[in-house]
Amino acid sequence: MQFTIESRQLTNEFTNRRSFDGATKQTVIEAGTVDDAIGEFVRQSDSELISLTKPVRGHESIATVKKDDSTFLVRVYAA
Repeated sequence: MQFTIESRQLTNEFTNRRSFDGATKQTVIEAGTVDDAIGEFVRQSDSELISLTKPVRGHESIATVKKDDSTFLVRVYAA
C-alpha cells in the first residue's frame, strides 16, 4: 500500500519562531500500515518521531517530527 506523507516545518528551536518557508513537501512511501509508513519516513529523513495521532474514524494520521533544531507537522494518508 502507498502512503502520502506531507511535512511542513513549524518552528526552529533556536529562534522559537514559525518557519518562513511554510511549504509542504510530499513523499510517497510503500508500507503495510500507517505506523510502518511514518517509521520509514522518520528513518529516511534521519529524524525523531515526537508524537503520532491516529483518528478513530477517517484516513489521515498526524505526527510531529523533530530533525536537528526544527519541528515538523506531518500528515500521513493512503495514496
